[in-house]
Amino acid sequence: MTRSYGPLKLHVPEPAERPGHEPDFSYLHVKAAGETRRPPVDALPSETSDLAYGLVRVLDDDGRAVGPWALQIEPQLLIAGLRAMLTTRVYDARMLTAQRQKKMSFYMQSLGEEAIGIGQALALEPDDMCFPTYRQQGILIARGCSLVDMMCQLFSNSRDPIKGRQMPILHSWKKHGFFSLAGNLGTQYIQAVGWAMASAIKNDTRIASGWIGDGSTAEPDFHNALTFAAVYQAPVILNVVNNQWAISTFQFIAGGEATTFAARGVGNGIASLRVDGNDFLAVFSASKWAIERARRGLGPTLIEWITYRAGAHSTADDPTKYRPADDWARFPLGDPVKRLRQHLISIGAWSDEQHEKLQKEVEAQVIAAQKEAESYGTLATGPHPSAALMFDDVYKDMPEHLRRQRQQLGV
Repeated sequence: MTRSYGPLKLHVPEPAERPGHEPDFSYLHVKAAGETRRPPVDALPSETSDLAYGLVRVLDDDGRAVGPWALQIEPQLLIAGLRAMLTTRVYDARMLTAQRQKKMSFYMQSLGEEAIGIGQALALEPDDMCFPTYRQQGILIARGCSLVDMMCQLFSNSRDPIKGRQMPILHSWKKHGFFSLAGNLGTQYIQAVGWAMASAIKNDTRIASGWIGDGSTAEPDFHNALTFAAVYQAPVILNVVNNQWAISTFQFIAGGEATTFAARGVGNGIASLRVDGNDFLAVFSASKWAIERARRGLGPTLIEWITYRAGAHSTADDPTKYRPADDWARFPLGDPVKRLRQHLISIGAWSDEQHEKLQKEVEAQVIAAQKEAESYGTLATGPHPSAALMFDDVYKDMPEHLRRQRQQLGV
């Protein structure tokens, strides 16, 4: 009987666009702004299944806030978000140039994705803990971290706050609620769930926010985190930043072709949303919804943020080898900075003149910070952290054999 069938075949997902082709984003199934319903905060996870396939959007094409997810947000908070996004973008651009000048070994931009981390950071409380990926430097900027200190970590100089123990962009700041980064994404997801569980065990009030990319959803850590979060109703937000590409691998390879990543949350008994990640107001509103669920003991929320990685994966990557050069310009969800600017102008809280002034202020701020950071050294010029610091903050009492080895190094 089996001989009546043809040979078995495997399906290998492919992106709709490659270099030399016109970008095709029809697979995204973009919804109109205001179309997706907003359920009550205490909705059962099963009652969010349609939201895992919809798309929460607030800003329409004219910059107006429409629909059930449109909150009354003070213009000053929106301006703070705009400033943080502009700062992140200018910071990224200058650090990318600094890497090309060999002042650091490596860098990763968040170009096109700024609204996601910054919008959620402004929705969270300052002492809530974030477990980010290497593309959420905007969280630190939104939380007021020193640009000089951030740059010193990138330059691996004598003022590096991590003392040369991490590659550039893998920050760690307890006082800013920014958990130590790992280059292998996925580990922070289970750490976020564990931290949230510990907060609940201690009867604390702080919640956790975990971050992962679309590619890393194919890793076991992602599924382990969902299981523990769902079973123990951990007070955590599980963010999936779907920027369409995991290095050079399209998101379909991780399972985004047949379904959405948000649907995986519903399948695990977790309330889930699929949100326009380039719409600052939608980011803030969806984050507030998930935050309230966590604080009220209603369990975790998984949010898939639809965005686009506008630049290369890192300074070690050339995206022109695997995707069209003008893809970001054609992305249907637009530029998050331009969209928030347009909204602020539409409500009379902003102007082109104010925006130009802010742009110049931000550029001057970043340039001044870079000048100061470079005065402490760069990767190319030194001085670098001393090898004598290798075991600081590792042991309460350094083992004798390590002490002897350090002495042998002459440090």
